Order: sequence, then structure tokens, then C-alpha cells
Amino acid sequence: MTSAMPEKPALEGLEARWGQVWEADRTYRFDRTDATRASVFSVDTPPPTASGSLHIGHVFSYTHTDVKARFERMRGKRVFYPMGWDDNGLPTERRVQNFYGVRCDPSLPYDADFTPPFEGGDNKSSKAADQVPISRRNFIELCERLTVEDEKQFEDVWRKLGLSVDWTQSYRTIDDDSQAIAQKAFLRNLARGEAYQADAPTLWDVTFRTAVAQAELEDKEMPGAYHKLAFHRTDGQGDVLIDTTRPELLPACVALVAHPDDERYQALFGTTVRSPLFDVEVPVVAHHLAQPDKGSGIAMVCTFGDTNDVVWWRELQLPNRAVIGFDGRFVSEAPEAITSEAGRASYAQLAGKTVFSAKQSVVEQLTASGELVGEIRKISHPVKFFEKGDKPLEIVSTRQWYVVNGARDEQLKGSLLERGGQVAFHPDFMRVRYDNWVNGLNGDWLISRQRFFGVPIPVWYPLDGDGNPVFDEVIVPTEAQLPIDPASQAAPGYDESQRGVPGGFVGEVDVMDTWATSSLTPQLAGGWERDPELFDLVFPYDVRPQGQDIIRTWLFSTMLRSQLESGTVPWKNASISGFIVDPDRKKMSKSKGNVVTPAAMLDDHGSDSVRYWAASSRLGTDAAFDPQNPKQIKIGRRLAIKVLNAAKFVYSFELPSGEFEITQPLDRDLLASFAAVIETATEALEGYDHARALETTEKFFWTFCDDYLELVKERAYGATTPAEQASAVLALRTVLEGLLRLLAPYLPFATEEVWSWTHDDSVHRAAWPTVDELGLTEGETSSGLVGLVGQALIFVRRAKSDAKASQKTPVASAVITGPSAQLELVKLAAGDLAAVGKIAELSFAEGDELAVGDIVFAEVPADAGAAGSGSGVGTAAAPAPTAGA
Repeated sequence: MTSAMPEKPALEGLEARWGQVWEADRTYRFDRTDATRASVFSVDTPPPTASGSLHIGHVFSYTHTDVKARFERMRGKRVFYPMGWDDNGLPTERRVQNFYGVRCDPSLPYDADFTPPFEGGDNKSSKAADQVPISRRNFIELCERLTVEDEKQFEDVWRKLGLSVDWTQSYRTIDDDSQAIAQKAFLRNLARGEAYQADAPTLWDVTFRTAVAQAELEDKEMPGAYHKLAFHRTDGQGDVLIDTTRPELLPACVALVAHPDDERYQALFGTTVRSPLFDVEVPVVAHHLAQPDKGSGIAMVCTFGDTNDVVWWRELQLPNRAVIGFDGRFVSEAPEAITSEAGRASYAQLAGKTVFSAKQSVVEQLTASGELVGEIRKISHPVKFFEKGDKPLEIVSTRQWYVVNGARDEQLKGSLLERGGQVAFHPDFMRVRYDNWVNGLNGDWLISRQRFFGVPIPVWYPLDGDGNPVFDEVIVPTEAQLPIDPASQAAPGYDESQRGVPGGFVGEVDVMDTWATSSLTPQLAGGWERDPELFDLVFPYDVRPQGQDIIRTWLFSTMLRSQLESGTVPWKNASISGFIVDPDRKKMSKSKGNVVTPAAMLDDHGSDSVRYWAASSRLGTDAAFDPQNPKQIKIGRRLAIKVLNAAKFVYSFELPSGEFEITQPLDRDLLASFAAVIETATEALEGYDHARALETTEKFFWTFCDDYLELVKERAYGATTPAEQASAVLALRTVLEGLLRLLAPYLPFATEEVWSWTHDDSVHRAAWPTVDELGLTEGETSSGLVGLVGQALIFVRRAKSDAKASQKTPVASAVITGPSAQLELVKLAAGDLAAVGKIAELSFAEGDELAVGDIVFAEVPADAGAAGSGSGVGTAAAPAPTAGA
């Protein structure tokens, strides 16, 4: 592996060169030979969604994990660092629809010769009417084709970034193994009573026509309006006025509700009113969720306008009069409760309309009837959306599959909170997000989706004599039959001819929510029940790295699955990255159009530079990024270039022949200072504080280059005795090679390049530096000598600059002043200071603070002016530097 030191070291081309070497040499392969759980460091790597392109946020957070993985590998751990691809679910379907110009229609037959109308759509939403309908099987084939291509591009970016992933340990969330594992976990949930199906109000996305789980909700501030409606008291005592933002749901009204302590409505509780337009009698009830300060303080309960309606419907045991269908339009048949001719005529004007059009119609009818009171008041309010959807969610009644999550089981909730306490969160304040989510759950985990590209729910239902499904008598496969697709494979005990006929069977057509598979990433990557030896070596994993925005989804659901299946935590640590924000401090996201893609950035600046930028931010902290002025990336590039050049300079010094040791005070002080750096950086990385480790190492590196290297270079060139020269060269090499290893997790390409000039192995397989290897005596610590002499050198250089003299200008004499204790230290390295400053005579005098003065130049600088005492010798005084010089 050793390579020749180049004449002019450069960063360009290092990624391609060393990427190939690492792959050929299996540098990052996980070796389980004779491994024990204690010898393994395992990472539950986030599988990126294969639906288009990576963005700068991926580079940011995955770099954090890679730094930790590289550190643990150098500490001697067997690092299990897999990569997965989350390629099933809605994001992939949407990308396929737009990329190929198609949409799935399960009623169509398979076309073996189908060719999509085009390839290369821009991944923006397109109208369904413009998309060619194709069979489910054709659609899934396109999904599989595109995700494979996307994943290849993703892998190329990851390799260029230098992720030390073991690429032999990879998986896809839609492949046969993943489907079998997800289905097996579901069947076990079902057998234990943790999975169940129910007809219930369900959050529904009308665009995708699928159910949405609580964890996938997003509130968006939307314009709305309060409409004051007059409900008529059945006792003839006047009207009850209510404010609503959804007058179109008036035909679905089942009650009016007010807070039990609201004095305005005490007399109404237990009475009834009749709804405007539709003339349906509904009760007035009390419930603590009613808000006295919202609108008129009394609300219309409809099935279903929002999640409060669902709670009221369930807890007050109200009837269901749903009016909105799966397509987001009003159903054709009016609720049975509307019996009057006028009421049914009013509803007929709504049938088949969208929610928006129905609202307009109801408002017009209420205005005509005089039951809309006063002016419509415009407001802005939060509305629930599916996080990947474009239209407000509706609530419809459907049969869905659920998995218990603690929302209705206090014992399970307590166990999940306890498990959260057993995981070390980095940073710790992120733990409260997990606790708040668990405590705020209001329903079990809805896992079924009415989509196509996902893991099939592995059940069938028998059909009765009339051909109706008997949902309570679920037919399940054996685990040995998995993976299985009930929509295309016959139920056990039946043949395909019995599908859909009375007395036969019907297969479940829903697929699992993508999180139902992603929640099993520890099992998918670790070979759960397929490779028990591997699973025992990696589980529970050492760390789950992830973003803060998916604590409620990925982190929680993984914790839940581990609790239900294993009764344990899935990992010991959770490292939570912050967001990337644009210069205006807005989160970067694809939906906002302010995302920077990383491929070009890596090409423009180099991977080490980008990694430096990412690693400079602590976990849990948002980082601003300005692609027009990437300051931190430029600083990182400067650091990487300096590593190359400083190393070439250090290796240019020849060691004299013979046995020598590091003996000189300045060299010993450097080692002692470096010992503190090693201790701090190691402790920081052990605690998942990669930024602190980098900051400490980088600061010392620049001191090493700017001060120490300059101070000892004359001695290292051989200007003194062989022993003194050897002491300098040994110190330079010892500290440089320690710094290379400290910087290797951050700058893997530059450090590997330098390491290869003098070593046969990889720096990334080298041992992490320790204090013991520095050869310090017991209790030997830094006296601050390097810093003091470096400060004195600054004074000398400043004096020459002020005199407009070259730094090579000889100095006849100079005086160092300062407190006696500091002077005694500086005297220990007076020879090095005099040599680098070209000072013939260096003397010392006590003073209040360290300074260098009375500098007499051996020759007058050409443009120094009429300085000196007339003897032809120039003089200058170097003022004390300002703080931070």
C-alpha cells in the first residue's frame, strides 16, 4: 500500500484512488471471526428513502455516524456498519408515477410487453389524468426498476463521501428477505393479540387514497372562516348559535357539545336541537374537550371533521353519519337521519361534490334560508395534512389493521417509557421528544395502507355462502411460506379457482405502512432468525443514528417492535442530528425547494472539506449552509491541504543514524500538550461529541504547524548536535502520526494519502493514539513552553514586519522581558527561538508581561528609514500582542 511521496501533494483525485483501494483491501469489512458481542460496535444505519436524490442533510448526518464508526474501528472494535435502502412506500410510488408518466389501476391485466410513455420525469406532481393507467404488477416492476437505479446513484455518493460502510452488509426494505421478516413480525403480533383489525374513523389522504397514521401528520397553517349557524331548540325557546369552519359537514352533525363547566349552556345539556337545512334532531351534550373560549363555546360534532370529533363520537357513543367518501367527494346517498323532503333535497345538491364545492353550496343554502347569522369571519388555523400530501386530510370510516402502541394500554406505555430511559440520547435533551410522543399517543398504530408498492399484509379471509368476507376468521400462512402475496397466491387449503367465489376466499390487498418494515431495521440488517450468530453479535445495537424529525416515527416504532418481540431496547445509544437550514434559518427540504444536492458540492470542494463542515456541528444542533459562500467547507479544505503539506515537510527531515530519544524541553512539552489533546478527543468521541474532538485536534494541529514546526525546523535540519536534531525529528514524526490518526475519521482521504507515504497498512486500521505511546514519565504535563516560545516568535516576526524587513533578516540582539517564571521556561528553548529568529544574541530581563524588545538588526533593511543610533545598525521594539494574537 505504501506509495511515493508526490512532488506537489494535492486533494484532487484522492476519493477515486482510495475508494478503490479500500474496496480491494476490504478495509471496512465486518470480520466476525472469533468475535464476541463485547468486541463489536454495531450501527443501526438509517436506510435513506430511494425516491430521487440525496440532499445535503444526508451528507451532514451520515458523516456524524461515520466519524464515530471510524473511531471505534481504530479503537479495535469489529464495526458492523451496514447500509439499507428504504424503497417501499408512497415516496417511491410518487416518483415512479412522475418519472414514467403512469399510475396504478389494479383492475387492469398485466402487460408483459408494456413500455412506459417516457422516462425521466422531474419528480414533481402531475395530474392523474395525464398518466397512463397500468396493472399493479406492471407498476411494481417499474418501482423495482427505478429504485435499483436510484440506489446505485446513492451508493456512488456515499462512496465518494468516504462512508466506511461494509457494502456486503446491505439490504432493501422491499426484497424477499425484508418482506419475509416484516410479515413474520406481523404474524407474531397477530398471534399474541398485538395486531388487530377494526372498522374505525381513519385519517385519509384523498390524493393517495390511503389511510395515514398519527406519526405521519403535519399541521399547516391555512386560511379558513368562521360561519355562525342557527340550530333550533326543539322546545321552541329560540336558537343556539354555533361557530364552525366546516359548514359543509352539517349533514353529518350528530350532536352539539360544550364544556360541562360552561355556565352559558348548563340549561341546554340533556335537551335536543334541530339542525339548519337538514332538520335532524341532535342532542346537546357536555365534554371536557370543548373549549369555552373558541368560537361561541359550543361546537358541532360531525362524523368526522377532526380528531376531536372522533373522540366525542367514541366517548359519547354517538351515531356515525359519514358523508365524505374515499375520493374526497360527498357520497351520493344522504344519511338515513335526514328524513324531511327539504333536507334530502338540500343534500342532493351536495352529492358528488368536492369538499370545497360542497362548502360553497351549503353556505349559499344557509344564506337563502336565513340560518347563516352575521358576517363570515376569516381566520387562519392549523389544518392536518399527510406529511407527503398536498390536500387537507379527511376522516372516513374504514376497516384497517392496527398494532398496539401503548395509547390504550398503560402497562405497555409504561414499558416504552422505561425503555426510553434505558437508551442514552445524544444530546440528552432529545429524550423529551420521545417521552412526549409516547405520552401523547391517542390511538394505536395504523399499519395498513391502500397502496401498491409495499409489503403485503399476509392474511386471507373466508367468504360466506353469499360471498361476503368473514373478517373475524383470518387465514394466515406458516412462517415457512413467507414471503407471500395474498393478492396473487391462494390461501392455505384453497386453490386459485376459489378466489372471490362464495365459500371460497379473498386475499388482503392492503400493504403495510413503510414504517412497519423500517421499524425492523435491526432485524433486517442483523439477520434476525436467519443468521443467529450474527444477530447475537450485533443486537442490541450500540447506536441508532437518525434525524430529530423522525423520533416519533422511526425511533419510536423500532423501540415498540423490539419491546413487543424481544422485551428489550434495540440499541444502547441514539445519536440525533440537527437540521440543515438555509441562510435565512429555514429548514432545507425537497418540498420547500431549497435543497442543495451533494454530488456537485463534493466535486467542487472535495469530500474531506465537506466532511469537515458536517463534523463541525454538534449532534442535535441545526447548521446553516450557504452554497454561495460555504465558509466552513473552505476552512476544511485549507485544513486538508495543510495536512498534506505539513506532512511532506515533516517527512523531509532525515533522522540521524543511531539510537536516539526525545529529550529536549520544547519537544517534551509538545508531547505533554499532545497527551492532553488525545485525552480530550478520545473522551469527546466516546461521548458522541465529534465536534469537540475535531475542534480540540484542529486547534492543536495549527499550533503544531504555525509554532512548533517553525521553532524546531532549524534544529531538525541538523543545525545542532545529532541528539538534539533527532529529538526534534522524532517529536515531529510522533506527533504528526498521532494527529493523522486523530484526524482520520474526519479527513479520511488526506490522512490515508499521507499515511501511505510511510506505512504499508491503512490509517483507518491503525490503532487510535494513546498517551502511553508518547513515552511521557509519570506525572509529566505541559508547562506551556511551546505556547510561550511561540508567542515570543510572534513578537520577533512582528518587529521584522513593522520594519518592512524580511523574516530572514539577521538580528544582532534582542531582549525578552517578562515574569521570572515565564523567562525561566523560555530560556529552555532559547536556542530554537534564536535559530528561527536569526538572533545572534538573546538576553532576558524581568518585566510585567512577556514581550520582545530592543531588537537590533544586523543590517539595516533597505526601506526601514532612518532608524538606529547612527552606527549603521537598525533597532526596533516589538510591542506586546493584543489578546488572541
